[in-house]
Amino acid sequence: MTEHRRHKQQVRKAFDRAADSYDRAAAVQREVCHRLAALAAGTLPSGPVSRILDAGCGTGFGLDLVARSHPAVHLVALDFAPAMLARLRQHRPAGEISPLCADLEALPLAAGSIDAVWSSLALQWCDPALALGQLADALRPGGVAWIATLGPATLWELREAFARVDAASHVIGFHAPSAWIAAAENVGLTLIARDLDPAYALAPDLRGLLRDIKAIGAHSVGEQRRRKPLGRAAWRTLEAAYETHRRPDGLLPATYDLILLALRKPETSHD
Repeated sequence: MTEHRRHKQQVRKAFDRAADSYDRAAAVQREVCHRLAALAAGTLPSGPVSRILDAGCGTGFGLDLVARSHPAVHLVALDFAPAMLARLRQHRPAGEISPLCADLEALPLAAGSIDAVWSSLALQWCDPALALGQLADALRPGGVAWIATLGPATLWELREAFARVDAASHVIGFHAPSAWIAAAENVGLTLIARDLDPAYALAPDLRGLLRDIKAIGAHSVGEQRRRKPLGRAAWRTLEAAYETHRRPDGLLPATYDLILLALRKPETSHD
């Protein structure tokens, strides 16, 4: 099994396990969806919009925002984790959407069949060239992709604090904005808008922050090896290191290095 395939299986298992707890802990994810919706409102596709793909829909919060802005469209709700789609079906009547369990790097969609793509906090688990190439192929000429993904400074506080404990990789390294923009241009997509302001998870203590990260499924993705539980001394070291980031309002932050992009497929493609 290749390392990339092993990583994808790890992602699927992590988010399958998190399906039941995701909505209770996904405050940052909801904030990101609202920010992406604001970006999307000013970067509409050319021509009529009848079919929108939510690429990495999770439990469906983004779908609600898309449906509110585009009430007459047909929504395709795609996710890699079957348990996430199962949660989605529990809260939406049959016929409202078309659920699709598939990999963003291998979309089972006809070329040019999608008017717009919405993808909030899913593409960071993918290879930029592979995933954006698939989205570009699915988009029709004039279509737009609205993307929220994460950059390399995500959870930097946690990475810094864990460095005081051991040399293991506890936080995944994500791609920089320049890598996403270059990958988009290489597959024929044009950048029409971007926003690089970070978002923050907040909690009164480190246990609360880590509990929320675990609840949304991202806690084990990107680890280089299975870790033993931290001992008391290591936990005290971790807490003390993280305490240096406490804000004036008394809360501890976890940074999400947010990358928002609006990408358009040209009306006339040049193959």
